Amino acid sequence: MMLTFPGDGSRILVWHENCGTWEPRFNGRNPRVRIAQVAPLYEAVPPKYYGGTERVVSYLTEELVRQGHEVTLFASGDSITAAELVSVCPQALRLDPKCVDRLALHFVMLEKVFQSADRFDVIHFHIDYLHYPLSRRAAIPQVTTLHGRLDQPELGCLYDEFADMPVVSISAAQRRPLPQANWMATVHHGLPAQLLRCREKPGDYLAFLGRISPEKRVDRAIEIARRSGRRLRIAAKVDDADRDYFHSTIEPLLGDPLIEFVGEIGEKDKGEFLGNAQAVLFPIDWPEPFGLVMIEAMACGTPVIAWPRGSVSEVIEDGVTGYIVETIDEAVRAVARSGDFDRRHCRRVFEERFTATRMADDYLAVYRRLIRHPVRPRGSSAAKSAERRFVGAEAAVAVANEPTRPRRPQHAA
Repeated sequence: MMLTFPGDGSRILVWHENCGTWEPRFNGRNPRVRIAQVAPLYEAVPPKYYGGTERVVSYLTEELVRQGHEVTLFASGDSITAAELVSVCPQALRLDPKCVDRLALHFVMLEKVFQSADRFDVIHFHIDYLHYPLSRRAAIPQVTTLHGRLDQPELGCLYDEFADMPVVSISAAQRRPLPQANWMATVHHGLPAQLLRCREKPGDYLAFLGRISPEKRVDRAIEIARRSGRRLRIAAKVDDADRDYFHSTIEPLLGDPLIEFVGEIGEKDKGEFLGNAQAVLFPIDWPEPFGLVMIEAMACGTPVIAWPRGSVSEVIEDGVTGYIVETIDEAVRAVARSGDFDRRHCRRVFEERFTATRMADDYLAVYRRLIRHPVRPRGSSAAKSAERRFVGAEAAVAVANEPTRPRRPQHAA
């Protein structure tokens, strides 16, 4: 039973029979929301080294807590957060040499999430599609941010079946292969405003930050540096899947005295690495879903020289926050121009477009929409009972928002 106070209806208390207590409940207008963030277990939140998804989950979680929301983070046990942390493994799976089946622990985590689902107003998943069959049957307000590439052929079949699952893209370009998905919004990533500071004077080297893989095209970055006569510092991780590529294609190029392979770096080293660079090279050859390094460089006031693939044209304003190029020759000319780049203006654009506060506000708008208007599950007979529960929930919300005097159970004191 809900107890609604007269007036604007923003204060609602819910009677919990098992506890015998009233507790606050969000009704779509009260700004405080009870949120579960469900992160992948491959990296800690935030990650100690590379890990874009887990880093974004951290920024979002901490900003929501800062704004006064009640947040529970499901993540590895070595995560650091101001939210309530629920973990099923002591450390990030990528750094655990004893872990063989990484998927198994994700299903243990999902069991914990759904056991406690009634504690939350909304559950925000960052683990791709693993939870879809469970979410469809549980009929809870939930949303999934898709952090990866979506142009794989099998995903079309997946989203034909799960077209009811509410999803968020991280760029407009990312969602194009799946027009049938239930897109709730596009929310660009954001960083804490004070995480990285603007460095007004450029350094004397080019920077590459990310991971070594064929689609990231560090070989292009090396060629740009050679033809520009500039030093190139490469801060990148090498996944096991890309180790053969690294040894066969990239390692032979590292003997040039202009090229320095730094290896994988953590959060504390990024400001100096990016901020002291003359420019950051982003010579990708794949449909980049977002590209966190672009806004990290922007926060430092450092221009990004990028190929127009995936999200690049959404994130980079050509001539303002970087240079969009199509060829090595154009990239070399951009390097020459970057010495006169307005780094302070670049930083101002970052503050206007890509802060964690803006990102959290965008997600809160999605949460409130889902809480006010839950997505009814469809697509399989197994969802029918869940749909009936949604109808009941909508009726309960309608009753709770009626402008009547507060009521309480007869047995309540």
